[in-house]
Amino acid sequence: MSVLRKVINQLETPRDQRPLGSGWLSGALALLASLAGLLMVLLRWFPETLSYPEIAFIQDSGAVTVALRFVLLAGYALALISLILSTRKTLGWTALAISVVASLMATSQPTFGGGTSQSLYFGLDYFIINVLIVGFLFVPLERFFPARSEQTVFRPEWQEDMFYYLISSMMVQVLGFITLAPANMVNAQVALDDFRIHIVNLPFLVQVIIIMAATDLVQYWVHRAFHMVPFLWRFHAIHHSTKKMDWLAGARMHLMEIAVLRSLTALPMFTLGFRPEAIQGYLLIVYFYSSFIHANIGWKLGFLERFFVTPRFHHWHHGSDRDAIDINYASHFPIYDWLFGTHHLPETDWPENYGVVGDNVPKGYWKQFIHPFVKDKPKPPTA
Repeated sequence: MSVLRKVINQLETPRDQRPLGSGWLSGALALLASLAGLLMVLLRWFPETLSYPEIAFIQDSGAVTVALRFVLLAGYALALISLILSTRKTLGWTALAISVVASLMATSQPTFGGGTSQSLYFGLDYFIINVLIVGFLFVPLERFFPARSEQTVFRPEWQEDMFYYLISSMMVQVLGFITLAPANMVNAQVALDDFRIHIVNLPFLVQVIIIMAATDLVQYWVHRAFHMVPFLWRFHAIHHSTKKMDWLAGARMHLMEIAVLRSLTALPMFTLGFRPEAIQGYLLIVYFYSSFIHANIGWKLGFLERFFVTPRFHHWHHGSDRDAIDINYASHFPIYDWLFGTHHLPETDWPENYGVVGDNVPKGYWKQFIHPFVKDKPKPPTA
C-alpha cells in the first residue's frame, strides 16, 4: 500500500478507534502544519506568481517568516507527540518528513523567486491562511464537540472538498474581477455620493452589521433562485451533494455559482460607500462563519439560534429529509427566512440524512464541473 493511501486511511480512522491520547489528533495537526509550511516555502520562492496582492502586506511585514518558523516548529513538535503516542506511525513519520523537506528548502535562496510584478497571480497565500487558521480551529472543535459522533473529522470525499478549497483560492484573481464587475458598473452609472457620506461616517461596528444584513438579504434571494430555477439548481446541487457535513463542506461549490453569488451579494458592499476596514472586517467574519455553519459541531446555542444562523440551522438546509427541502436560505440572519416563509428549525432535532434527493450528482471535481452542462442519463429500469 502506498504511503499516500496509508496516510488517507489513518486520517479517516473511525472515531471509536482513535480515543483521546491515541496520537491521532496530534498526527493530523502535524500533517496540516507540515504541509502548510511546505506551501509557505513555495510562496517565498515564487512570491510574484503565488501571492494575492490584497494581502501582500503580510509578506512585506515579515509575518510570513515568523509564521513559517512557528508552523515548522509546530509540525516537528506535533509529529513527535504523535510518534510517541500512536501505535500507527504513518501520520507522524509523514509529517516529520515533510517538515524536514520544508526546512531544508527554507534555508536555500532560489534565484528565480524575485523580479518584476506579474499581471497573473494565484492565491496560494490566500489558501494557506484559510486552511491553516480555519483547519487548526475546526479540526479540534469537531473532534471534541461533534454533532454526529460517528463521523470522522476526515470523512469520505474530504480530499475532493480540499481540492475545491484550493481551486477557489488559486482562482482568487479571476473571481475577484468577476465579483467587482457589477459593482463597478453600478458605481459608473448611479450617483450615490450623498448616501455614501452618511454611510462612511457611521461607526465601524455599525458598518459591519449593515454590510452583513444587506449582503445576506441579497444572498437569500440569489440562494433561493439557485434552488427554484432548474438550470441554476444543477450548479447548486454540487454544493448539496456532500453527504457528510463538516468545516470543509462549504468549499464544494461550482466556480460558476461562486462567480454569480459573489458578484451579486457584493453589490451593496462595494456600492454604498463602506470604509475598507469595515469591508475587511466583514470578509474576515464570513470566512470563519461559512466554515462554522457547515461544521460538524453539535453545540446547542439556545436563544442565539433565533437571531443567528448556526450549524444546526444550516444543516437542515443541507438535509435530504422531506422536511429539509427548500428551507433556511439565510447565511447570517434567520429573520429573512422568518419573513419570507422558509424558516425551519425543530426544537432539538438534526436532519437524518444529507445530500441531493435522487443522488444524481457524479463524484469527482471534473465530473461535477461539467455536470450542469450535460443531461442526466436515464437510469435503467429496475426489476
